[in-house]
Amino acid sequence: MRNKDKLRLIPLGGLGEIGKNMNVFEYKDEIIILDCGLKFPDDEMFGIDIVLPDFNYVIENKDKVKGIIITHGHEDHIGGLVYLLKKINVPIYATKFTMGLIDRKLKEHGLLTKVERIIVKPKERIDIGEFNVEFIRVNHSIADAVGFCIKCPAATVVHTGDFKIDYNPIGGEVIDLQRFAKIGTQGVDLLMSDSTNVEGPGFTASESTVGPSLFNLFRGAKGRIIVTTFASNVHRLQQAIDAAVEYNRKVIICGRSMENVSEVAMDLGYMNVPPNTLVKLKDIKNYKDKEIVIITTGSQGEPMAALGRMALGEHRQLTIKKEDLVIISASAVPGNEKTVSEVINKLVALGSEVVYGRYAEIHVSGHARQEELKLMITLVRPKNFMPIHGESRMLMQHVELAQSIGMSKDKTYLVDNGTILEIDKRGIVIAGKTQAEPILVDGLGVGDIGNIVLNDRKRLSEDGLFIVVCTMHKGKAISGPDIISRGFVYVRESETLINNARDEVKKALLSCEEKGIVDWNSIKNVVRESLFKYLYDQTKRKPMILPILMEV
Repeated sequence: MRNKDKLRLIPLGGLGEIGKNMNVFEYKDEIIILDCGLKFPDDEMFGIDIVLPDFNYVIENKDKVKGIIITHGHEDHIGGLVYLLKKINVPIYATKFTMGLIDRKLKEHGLLTKVERIIVKPKERIDIGEFNVEFIRVNHSIADAVGFCIKCPAATVVHTGDFKIDYNPIGGEVIDLQRFAKIGTQGVDLLMSDSTNVEGPGFTASESTVGPSLFNLFRGAKGRIIVTTFASNVHRLQQAIDAAVEYNRKVIICGRSMENVSEVAMDLGYMNVPPNTLVKLKDIKNYKDKEIVIITTGSQGEPMAALGRMALGEHRQLTIKKEDLVIISASAVPGNEKTVSEVINKLVALGSEVVYGRYAEIHVSGHARQEELKLMITLVRPKNFMPIHGESRMLMQHVELAQSIGMSKDKTYLVDNGTILEIDKRGIVIAGKTQAEPILVDGLGVGDIGNIVLNDRKRLSEDGLFIVVCTMHKGKAISGPDIISRGFVYVRESETLINNARDEVKKALLSCEEKGIVDWNSIKNVVRESLFKYLYDQTKRKPMILPILMEV
């Protein structure tokens, strides 16, 4: 039985990182949701397109949901919105640029006119039912990012969102440290803080340090310049465009996500592009190579992104040339190192010069390092602390960091997604756990792929498929067995193995006939077990065996 006089907090996530994609705040009979993002699948999720947070708790309590507040416009914070909004229709509260990106998604899914959208400025406070929510400016690798101070009669919670402290940001929008400090003096019951970069000592460099490096690289380039970065980092795009303008180059923006984000940024005034700077890709032939900069998607080695297709020689309009300078202004997201490396190798093999890596000073993180994280804790002075937005080792290190500057061990909380925390002025109680399994999206199917299907796909990827087809009449085999192998062995070069496997099937069928077994499922099991033993003895592999029996 829950205590309705307490603030109930449930961090949810799509995969791995705690509270990364969604957080539920519940007081009495009202709920607000903080962020609704997605994750991209890991290597073991064969065929899966995206991973969503578990919406079950929210849908079961949909009549209580009063609104969704959004920290910023990255996919892992807004990418799940359209899926949730098809189940429940509630208002969205976000800053101007974040809402511009959300609007694109809603329009694509036919939801733009159906969902109420409220634009909120940093420093504004809004009432959503029993909750008072204050939007607080933070710096991140995307414009208009915010953290939140969430108040209700039971407790006050500060959520940093994804943040870093940048004293000289592009656009001049400095993190509002004064407000965090002021809120700290008023009493904060829980601080939820970004842990992504906790392994890095010191401070994260300012975004403004990237510009001079780009200018230096542009100055010495003789041919085309190809820049790839995260599509959402409009400040990075702005610096690349500024360098292009300085050296009298036209700019081509290439890649769907890059085009969409830059269009939103320019429409809303978050990017300043001089007239006649941008040109269409189809008009590239009208310019010399030394007059062109191409800003493109593909910083994570995605094979279908524009840079990946160039590296493979599969782009319809762009071919890598020997005098091309390729600048990868991004770091590889953990898990993408191999694909990024493969793209770099292919680009180098085609003769281009590739500049990448932290030593080139062409990328800075959007997340706070240790000294910034300690400063945030010191300013907010929370009674309790919970790290979020990080893998297990990062969360643990962030807890240790908090304890190193005075937080007591019993006031730091390291929890899993789905953990229910009940908060009031007296402290925090772990009140149980709710379902928080990742929801897998494959094509149009949402949540219809589970562990059994994934395990089948894994087996198919590792050892292949072995199909046996027999024609039966009154429990006796009258034709076959015919054998089809996919991903296991090449039939034409494995005649002895296939013929012996066929004999094993015949023996299994004869055994069933002699024992009077006529149930088809039982016959299939006998065939499957006999074949499995034979094939494993011969190959030490375990293909998926699929017997097919047809009655005539």
